[in-house]
Amino acid sequence: MFELNRLYNVDCMEGMKEIPDCYFQLAIIDPPYGIGESGKKNKSRGRLAVSQDYAPYFGGDRDAPPPEYFAELRRVSQNQIIFGANHFISRIPFDSACWIVWDKENGQTDFADCELAWTSFKSAARLFRFKWHGMWQGDMRNKEIRIHPKKPVKLYEWILTRYAQPGDRILDTHAGSASSLIACYNMGFDFLGFEIDKGYFEKARRRLEDVQAQMRLEDYADMKGRFL
Repeated sequence: MFELNRLYNVDCMEGMKEIPDCYFQLAIIDPPYGIGESGKKNKSRGRLAVSQDYAPYFGGDRDAPPPEYFAELRRVSQNQIIFGANHFISRIPFDSACWIVWDKENGQTDFADCELAWTSFKSAARLFRFKWHGMWQGDMRNKEIRIHPKKPVKLYEWILTRYAQPGDRILDTHAGSASSLIACYNMGFDFLGFEIDKGYFEKARRRLEDVQAQMRLEDYADMKGRFL
């Protein structure tokens, strides 16, 4: 079994074999969509963003995970939130009315106006508004370094606030830039992340470690201030 609160450079199908049934209360996943978006084609476009290249995705995003992946994911987690499921909904074993809609407030661009996430929860669909277009995000005073055009930490924090309970363990089998893991760390959730791409893994690991180190410094400064 893997140690919690860490990111591992492993194939998620191999990694999940070591996880007991229903060990994680929630899995939050942003897998390949199978639409062929390699990093070379994926540039920020339009007036609101600065055009830039990102490193190619592992496998070139040629295919979404197979049905057996979703069966294994359901085995190891009690609930699931899966981004991009509208591209491969036939591979998910059961229907849901509870979708998450992320409105990216793109404006006059040729990017999608929103992204969808399927969930296993039995509640109403929910909308989250947050600008995240290439080089833009909701609060421009707090800019983040982009590893590739993945999801913002604020989105994952919003998800955790609404769909996770205190004490829950969170799984991300396609951690990418580690935004989901950073959100878990910020909010006090135990987590486990897998990332198969070595290059993304190294960048994401450093990003996560930087956030953890900064948090420890802030905690130390706060504790020190109490005794001055």
